[in-house]
Amino acid sequence: MRGTIAAAWGTLGVAVLIASPIYRLTPMAWDTFSYSLTWGHWAALVLFAVFMLYSEGYRGFQTGFSPRVAARARYLKDHPRLHHVLLAPLFCMGLVHATTRRRIVSMSLVVAIVILVLLVQQLAQPWRGIVDIGVVLGLSWGLVSLVAFTFRAFGPRGLDIPTDVPESNA
Repeated sequence: MRGTIAAAWGTLGVAVLIASPIYRLTPMAWDTFSYSLTWGHWAALVLFAVFMLYSEGYRGFQTGFSPRVAARARYLKDHPRLHHVLLAPLFCMGLVHATTRRRIVSMSLVVAIVILVLLVQQLAQPWRGIVDIGVVLGLSWGLVSLVAFTFRAFGPRGLDIPTDVPESNA
């Protein structure tokens, strides 16, 4: 039972971390359409939206982050240690009880995202909204892929994705 709770807490915690910026950025993204957009704004919006759907949604989430989170949640269900259960969202994101390489990659991504958020906050509208539209689209794809991979990971066939758990504890 502890493993099931840990897996649910881990995936739900990660899902909330993805859903929160979607919720907070959506009004700013919609505000973009209240401005008189030039053809340059529209071109940037379309290009950036497509770029974010591919790079963040597909490449970042669907082929990397989401399957790994789901696989680590499944691992956590099968190997529930108390401190991993308490830190389940961090565990699922590869920030706790992961190989050194996984922890470095995961922490680097967190730091890069924080820096990008701080930089984007400095943009004026409609440019900030254009960026926010792309981010909301990419994160939305990511959230959907996380849910899909989670269901797949706990299905009868599971996932054949490396969990990046240290070998001595695998």
